[in-house]
Amino acid sequence: MKPYRDIEKLATHIAGFDHISCGGLPKGRTTLVAGTSGSAKTVFAAQFLVAGITIAGENGVFVTFEESPDDLRRNMKGFGWDIGQFEKREQWAFVDASPEPDQEMAVVGDYDFGALLARIEHAVRKVGARRVAMDSIGAVFARFKDFSTVRRELFRIVAALRELGVTAVLTAERTDEYGEIARFGVEEFVADNVVILRNILEDERRRRTMEILKFRGTYHQKGEWPFTVSSGAGIVVLPLSAMELNQRSSSTRIYSGNEELDRMCGGGFFRDSVILASGATGTGKTLLATKFLTGGTARGERALLFAFEESREQLIRNAAGWGDDLEALERAGKLRIVCSYPEANTLEDHLLDIKGAIDDFQPNRLAIDSMSALERGATVKGYREFIVALTSFVKHREIAGLFTATTSTLLGGASVTEAHISTITDTILLLRYVETYGEVRRGLTVLKMRGSRHDKDIREYAIDDDGLHIGQPFRGVSGILAGNPVQATVDEIERLNELFKSE
Repeated sequence: MKPYRDIEKLATHIAGFDHISCGGLPKGRTTLVAGTSGSAKTVFAAQFLVAGITIAGENGVFVTFEESPDDLRRNMKGFGWDIGQFEKREQWAFVDASPEPDQEMAVVGDYDFGALLARIEHAVRKVGARRVAMDSIGAVFARFKDFSTVRRELFRIVAALRELGVTAVLTAERTDEYGEIARFGVEEFVADNVVILRNILEDERRRRTMEILKFRGTYHQKGEWPFTVSSGAGIVVLPLSAMELNQRSSSTRIYSGNEELDRMCGGGFFRDSVILASGATGTGKTLLATKFLTGGTARGERALLFAFEESREQLIRNAAGWGDDLEALERAGKLRIVCSYPEANTLEDHLLDIKGAIDDFQPNRLAIDSMSALERGATVKGYREFIVALTSFVKHREIAGLFTATTSTLLGGASVTEAHISTITDTILLLRYVETYGEVRRGLTVLKMRGSRHDKDIREYAIDDDGLHIGQPFRGVSGILAGNPVQATVDEIERLNELFKSE
């Protein structure tokens, strides 16, 4: 049985949407896009037309019931969409049904849509439109006093659009993120397809998601998908389902930035691996990331650093203290530093920025310091999706990525990042404080290195003006990773040796 093979899709060219919709909107049909205030319904409708004109060569008609055409032209310029130019080239036509500023809203009995449909038909034929957007139908249906009239007129609009052979988007308001689909409770039954945009407030943080609720007679991806609204690109959907475990795997080793760490890792990191360095504040995670990047640039590679905890000046000053001139590396085009305050953007925006910088700079190495800073401004689900999306992207680009994560306690424990990323990362380095006899020392171990033998010891290390120096393993101390180091007695050591002695 192949129930969906005859439904042709029209690619919207809205980033990510065509993936979750398995090809776009059903061609020649009407799709209801519903959402609360601020959920980007108008942006979706406008972007549907803009992408049709600029990418697919398909002209469009925008029917506006609320904002005036002047307001829409002005507002959409923020996304880089010059609607006025489209109109001059007769690629875009407005049908203005917005109320006059001094017009009073009146509830009516019978209302004839014939005149409006005639204007739409004229505009469609004038510009040869293949796409129509109507924003928002709730504004005009508020004039009717009963739902049966709304349903009847909506059927009439959908039938008229189908008759014209256009693919249409109708936007509608809703009052609750998880309540009725639209204001009148009938819109979703009339439209062939329903897409819901949400702008959810969770723990004082906003998170945008998109869900395809209904695609009549055709397939689509199920569930809610995060999306963001970018000033330069409009709506960008982030489909986790697009990620596939089909990336290539390299056996080539690269320099970690520390020769002794290379030996602990069996010869260095793998070229396309993701490394997590986890430790408490002050354990040298930023130093490790800096040496990882400068070690690569010294071998002719390009390196990209995203810093979310320290400013550019702080990073340059601290690196100079370890003997690294980051400014000179930037001037030579070998290094790019991007500093951003974590709360300045949503995680989806940060992900787009990182992807954009990778596409633009084409680095061989990427360091993010730190992932824990990004966790502060995100929901648990949003943060998990961000990490999965980021690691998947880095792996597919075959870039060596080193991410730092800060543990919540000084002596041990796991970070939130560690909990989410540990199963998809290739290498985990743990940096720990070790308190012995009133003295605080530092210990490093390679907890995991996928596909390679590695040193199992917890090695002491020191930090000075020359960087990080790895020394000998801790002996006679247990409980370091658990954050409760205990000096073992001679009898205990002998008992353990006897317990694990080879036959």
